[in-house]
Amino acid sequence: MELNAAATKDPGLIKDGTDQSFMADVVQASMEVPVIVDFWAPWCGPCKQLGPALEKAVTDAKGKVRLVKVDVDRNPAIAGQLRVQSIPAVFAFLGGQPVDGFMGAQSASQIKAFVDRLIAAAGPAAGVEEALDAADEMLAEGAVADAAQTYAAILAEDETSLRAVAGLARTHLAMGDFEKARGVLELTRKGKENDALIAAARAQIELAEAAGDAGEAGELAARVAKDPDDHQARFDLAAAELARGDAEAAIEGLLELFRRDREWNDGAAKAQLFKVFDSLGPKSEAAARGRRRLSSMIFA
Repeated sequence: MELNAAATKDPGLIKDGTDQSFMADVVQASMEVPVIVDFWAPWCGPCKQLGPALEKAVTDAKGKVRLVKVDVDRNPAIAGQLRVQSIPAVFAFLGGQPVDGFMGAQSASQIKAFVDRLIAAAGPAAGVEEALDAADEMLAEGAVADAAQTYAAILAEDETSLRAVAGLARTHLAMGDFEKARGVLELTRKGKENDALIAAARAQIELAEAAGDAGEAGELAARVAKDPDDHQARFDLAAAELARGDAEAAIEGLLELFRRDREWNDGAAKAQLFKVFDSLGPKSEAAARGRRRLSSMIFA
């Protein structure tokens, strides 16, 4: 049968389950690794779309999860016990218990997010770093809700994960909820408040809040062009440029402001530059170049 073609490829990851084998294949197996159960039937159209996508996601997880496919026509007992009323129906088991699930067809990205959350919930042994990588990728691609769920699942298992705290804060920032973003940062364990990841998230929140009051970039640029010594306009322009994602232009403008008047507004240009550098993180080449240029100006 075409739907089960993947099941013959790696029986260690994907197999057909029965009422008789369910205890061993799912309940007992989920004590070691998360197990996804796909309830399907040969006549179910949406099952034919969901099945291969689930198999691919499980295969891509490289052993961090397993998949058991149960034909409800041939195995009605387990489906009845789990109160499966329509198919496709998917359940995730961890530690011998169902912990998550969904009904109906799902997109590839939704399935991947589902698998990533399950991996995260399983804890470090199942690959938290991989789950964090996946959450970062979701956030970068705009799948903010899925990223938030994944970060939250990781934090539920490991509340000390600074990367998950920072990531969850950034998801709220992406949704424009500054208050929740700041609240998440309060979860940072004591003594780690100045960690680079936390500092970056905090700086991003503060800069985003400031950008809301900065004004429109084109108008601010016109003001600076008309009067190069309009320091407030130059400062606000940098905030507006950050808001539209042009960090290098913002750094350039703040460095120019520092060059013109380093003491303006109690050294606001220097303080804002450090905040921008923090927001970009320790691996940013733009931040590294900016720090070098600022240092040379300070000690010139």
